[in-house]
Amino acid sequence: MTRTTAAMSACAVALPSVGFAQGAPDKSAYTLANPTPRELRRPLSADRPDATESPYTVDAGAAQVEMSVAEYALRESGGARGHSWSVAPMNLKIGLTNSIDVQFLLDPYLIDDDPEAGRRTGAGGSGLRLKMNVFGNDSGDAALALLPYVLFPTGDPSVAPRRVEGGLIVPFAYAFAEGWSLGLQGEIAFVRDGDDSGYDTVFSHTAVVGREIGDRLGVFVEYIGEYPGDGAGNYSPSVSGGFTIALTADAQFDAGVVVGLDRPETETVRVFAGVTLRY
Repeated sequence: MTRTTAAMSACAVALPSVGFAQGAPDKSAYTLANPTPRELRRPLSADRPDATESPYTVDAGAAQVEMSVAEYALRESGGARGHSWSVAPMNLKIGLTNSIDVQFLLDPYLIDDDPEAGRRTGAGGSGLRLKMNVFGNDSGDAALALLPYVLFPTGDPSVAPRRVEGGLIVPFAYAFAEGWSLGLQGEIAFVRDGDDSGYDTVFSHTAVVGREIGDRLGVFVEYIGEYPGDGAGNYSPSVSGGFTIALTADAQFDAGVVVGLDRPETETVRVFAGVTLRY
């Protein structure tokens, strides 16, 4: 599981509607052992399909699965093309308290066709994240969270991280008008360098605007920027767009595309489709 896959598998177009009730019920007593009643759960909010994570946590005692059916990426550089597939990358979330959930990341199978290295296949890595909502989970039009994470070298080293990696994500959301939402995110990541001699520090930021259309459809456009803090590379900009369709109060389908704006530094295009299910 690459750092990029961890971030994207594990976004925020399905923001709750503008203006939670200011007199929201006190749910602080609910825990994993004392689950939040279904009628008190907040609206479904997933960390997919965009790269901007949702600052809203899963309610205490609830479980949520966010999974891509498949993700395909095309890379072009110097006239050569590379392709990669990620099969069923997923994020399993479990609500621990009203403001904290734990997340388990898994990338079961990767296929990478590189024009120089040839085809490489195998299991991706795994990861662990802890989302802590700072404010706005159940009231108000804005929300902020802290999301530290660690990625483990549990997959095939030809396609997955060879050492432990980690970082911190800070997502923010603001419902600024009826049916409109803004998401902002900053991230610092510590990733293993190319020759496996140490760690590089990578900074990234995102901005996404989401729009609800009717009761079931949501669309988004997003900007993604990434910069290696130690100077080992250049700034990498991308744009993305996609949609979500609410199937029920606890299920949604999504699809989208990411396009790199600086092809030597970013993937040329990535397409994906997936589902979110809450139990």
